Amino acid sequence: MNEYFSIAIELLSGFVLLLLITKSLGKTQFSQITPFDFISALILGELVGNAVYDDEVKLGHIAFAILFWGILIYVVEMITLKFKNSRKLFEGEPNIVIHKGQIKYNTLKRIKLDINALQGLIRQQGYFSIQEVDYAIIESNGMVSVLPKSEYDTPKISDLNLPPNPVDLPITFIINGEVIYDNLKEAGCDEEWLKNQLLTQNVTNYKEVLYAEWQPNKPLFVLGYENKMC
Repeated sequence: MNEYFSIAIELLSGFVLLLLITKSLGKTQFSQITPFDFISALILGELVGNAVYDDEVKLGHIAFAILFWGILIYVVEMITLKFKNSRKLFEGEPNIVIHKGQIKYNTLKRIKLDINALQGLIRQQGYFSIQEVDYAIIESNGMVSVLPKSEYDTPKISDLNLPPNPVDLPITFIINGEVIYDNLKEAGCDEEWLKNQLLTQNVTNYKEVLYAEWQPNKPLFVLGYENKMC
């Protein structure tokens, strides 16, 4: 009986600690799981599962292992939050696999995704032909985001007998107060233009901007931190 009671106590303690660690790390442990999130969640579960049936491992050992691993994950999360260059290593990065209706075959090879798998991901978004897709992006969590051609969007332009409009992909310029200069250059814009756009919205410092994106023929879309901008 004491053996079963000991296992119950260890499982209960492990459950509580795992719940606290997972809640403190945020919702990425439950959805939008990146490869790093998957590994961290798997190891946290294994720490408890293996320890419960090892007589030499005590409750204190389980608690220490879970808390130490939780601290490591938290440190990595803080690093990826503060240093954007580390996000590619730990979280991966989005990859455009269809650009202006053309499949980026070299990108598919690099991320080890075949055409059949790409078709399956696109079908899950409600588009059963690659001809309907203008842009497709494989996100860091393995999901696909699809921007359809205008004539296949909902409601379909062809159903309304209206001429199709060109589709432009929004370009992110600022995330967490940091300018993404590669995107700025790709869009054919410079930093002076970006500063002027921000000034029209009474923003004088990049650090005030949580997120900013741009589309041709539209004003710059800017979101600020709740405590910094109205």
